[in-house]
Parts: sequence; structure tokens; C-alpha cells
Amino acid sequence: MSVPVSIMWFRQDLRVKDNPALNAACDEGKIIPIYIYDTSVPNGREPGGASKWWLHHSLTSLNERLNGHLQFFSGDPEIIIPELMEAFSASGIFWNRCYAPWQINRDKALKASLKESGYAVTSCNGSLLWEPMSISKKDGGAYKVFTPYYRKGCLNAAPPRYPKAPPARITYADVPDKGTSLARLSLLPEVNWDDGIAESWTPGEEGAADRLAHFMDEAACRYKEDRDFPATAGTSKLSPHLHFGEISPNQIWYAIKDKFGDNEDKNIDTFLSELGWREFSYYLLFHFPTLPNRNFNAKFDKFAWRKSAADLRAWQQGQTGIPIVDAGMRELWQTGYMHNRVRMVVGSFLVKNLLISWHEGERWFWDCLVDADIASNTASWQWVAGCGADAAPFFRIFNPLLQGEKFDKQGEYVRTYCPELSDLPNKYIHKPWDAPDEVLKKAGLTLGEDYPEPLVDLKASRQRALDAFSDIKG
Repeated sequence: MSVPVSIMWFRQDLRVKDNPALNAACDEGKIIPIYIYDTSVPNGREPGGASKWWLHHSLTSLNERLNGHLQFFSGDPEIIIPELMEAFSASGIFWNRCYAPWQINRDKALKASLKESGYAVTSCNGSLLWEPMSISKKDGGAYKVFTPYYRKGCLNAAPPRYPKAPPARITYADVPDKGTSLARLSLLPEVNWDDGIAESWTPGEEGAADRLAHFMDEAACRYKEDRDFPATAGTSKLSPHLHFGEISPNQIWYAIKDKFGDNEDKNIDTFLSELGWREFSYYLLFHFPTLPNRNFNAKFDKFAWRKSAADLRAWQQGQTGIPIVDAGMRELWQTGYMHNRVRMVVGSFLVKNLLISWHEGERWFWDCLVDADIASNTASWQWVAGCGADAAPFFRIFNPLLQGEKFDKQGEYVRTYCPELSDLPNKYIHKPWDAPDEVLKKAGLTLGEDYPEPLVDLKASRQRALDAFSDIKG
């Protein structure tokens, strides 16, 4: 009796442990693991430069764990997969579900077509603690506010499944490699801008496990207190590993619970709720699929955003003259990451102090972040802009000066990414424009030459934003 041969289609689940589709495929028989670089995504939604860098190294790691059996393809999965099913004489295909609107529509059509052709198709949940279709309000509608979604919906639902062990045995089908090389996917940059990112990260399943272990040992027990301070290693930095599926949220959820128990510790509860925010972003994307492109709150369609290429460029390059904003934007460019507190500050500065649309910020983050994620990125930008679900009100405008003085009191973060300000005393590190001439001279600093003058007056630009908001409130 012949052993069934199945394709295992890796997507955003680049791991061997706790991979439900991989386990199911291996239980069925022999597998042919494939990865398709999808060229059919909507315009503007192909991975950004930082994401492509991560993807290359993550696929390298996965291929090593699969003993070199991963086959690489580039193109439209709806065309490639039926061809491979026939070429490999496969009886079925396995994948873990993805949740972007175009992925859902594509997978539904592909599944129907393959089944009609007589193939077995199995899809699994390998990415979320609670799938969006499993959580709803008592009236059957979708939640739009995080706290009831998480506390009443998720935490009162069936608990997340416990992580699966890796397959006891992976048997690969003896088939020719129909794909291309990983190098020919051209994911790595042609120019050498990635040194800082390479120094900051270790993509892959082992890197994810090490990052989680380090967080649990060093920072989890102080998470609630430390997470807001960008110069402190107080966050997990697991987001890129989660996005690419090098670790599952289930692995993180239960690793935390197994180590710290259900003792209602405020630090652990706060961290787990951050996993809940990731879930909420996917929930919103599923139930409101226009989230990446349209304001969740339609009244913002009338908002009079400014168009200023010069101001946008200054923001992108960390040259706004506002130290905490510039430090964040330079951290992003250098490391492919930005501390979450600072993300809120730079986002508020763009959409409120500069009155530039959140779409511009979302696009820049999409290209520069190693954890760029369609659900989290768009939901978070809409949140900070005041037009999203459960959003910060538009009139809540972060004062970057006060944020810097509160969360980077000694200026360590600013000095790391804005070294030209290093010799300023703490009193002026977040407001160099207030420093007396003799202080600036002693620090070797000439505003407008060594470091820019502020792009806008914080008080005046805040009032301008409030006036613009009042025009759409009616």
C-alpha cells in the first residue's frame, strides 16, 4: 500500500514546533515542504525592505531544520499550487490559515478549486490564540472595544490550545526540486543598509526561543513597570518572530503561564493582554476588512490632512528637531524596530503636530519594520490617529517633550540615537531649543547646523490639530 504524499505549504508559520498543519501533514504520510513568495498581493502590500531581509534569514533557518528539503517558488499561489499538485502526484495539501482579506479570499477559492479536482485540503489555526470567527458579543456582533473583547470574549471562551510537540518523524517524499533557489527570490538588499538590523536580531525558530527565554528570565517579572522606558530592556521584542510564525502565540502564552502560574501578577497579566491586543488587531481585520485602506471612523474621511513632502521626509529621517521623535525614527531605520511607547509618540507627532495622514506613517513603518504586520500596523496607526476602533481620542495629543522627560529622564535613549546631542545636560536633552547659548557652545552644538531647529512649535501645532478636528466633529 502506497503512503500518501502531501504538500506542506509554509506561509507565516516558519517553524517546526507547534505547527498544526505540519503535524497533520506528517501524520498523513510523506510531505513536500514548499514556500511561495506571493507576487499576487495587492499593490503596496508586498513585504517591505526590512521584512524581506528577515524573511530571507527565517527561510534559511527553516530550510536547515527541514534538512534542506524546502522548495522555493515565486508567483501566484493559485497558479503554482495546482501545477505542483499534479507534478508531484500529491493527494492533498496542508496549510495554516492567514487572515489578510486577500489571503482569505485566495485561500477559499484555492481550496474550492482543489477539492473540485479531487485533492484533500486541510487548513489549521497556527497563528492565533482565538480565531476571529470564534469570538462574538452576546448579540452575535463583533466587538469594537478591546477590554470587553479580551476580558469578556477571549478569557471566557475555550482556552487556547496547548502547543504541539514537533512531529515525531518527518518523512520527505522523494521528488525533484521544482523550485528556485532562495537567493533568486532576491530578498536581501542590493546596497548595504542592513548591518544594524543584522546586529540586533537573530531570525529563525531558535532565535525566537532564545528571545522568549531571555524575556522570561530578565524582564517579564517587571514588565508593567519597565515596558514604557525605551532605554530599558523591558519588552519581549517577540513581535517579528510572531509575525513570521517562528514562534506561536500559544507557545508564548503557555510558557509564561507555566513559569509564572495563574497568580494574577500584574506584570504577567499586562504582558498577556498585549498578546490580546495582537489578537484584537486580527479580529478587527477579519470583521472589518477595509481597515488597511479606509478610516474605521468614517467621519475622518473629511479630515483636512496636510501634504508636505519636506515635513514627511524630515520625520522619516529623524530630523524634526524634537529629540524623542528623532531618536525613535533613527532607531527604526538602524534596527528595523522601534520601542512601543516611542511608536505612539512619533505617530502622534506625525498625524497631529504635522497633520500628515496616518497612511503615510503606516507605509513608512511597513517598509522599515522587521515586525511589519498588516493587522497590527494598520490597527495601531488608526488607533493613534483617533480614527480606529477603541482609538485614543484625536484630542489626546502626546506632548513629545513631556513624554521624553517622563520616559527617558536621563536622556539615554536620545543620546543613543541622536549622538550629536550627547553632551547636552539632562535638563536640555529633550528641549535643546531652550538651552542657553553657553550651554549649546559647551556641548559643541549649533542648532540649525548640527541638529535641526524644531519643525513646528509644539503648542501651536497642537492647537492647529484641535482646530482641524473641530471641523469634522459635527
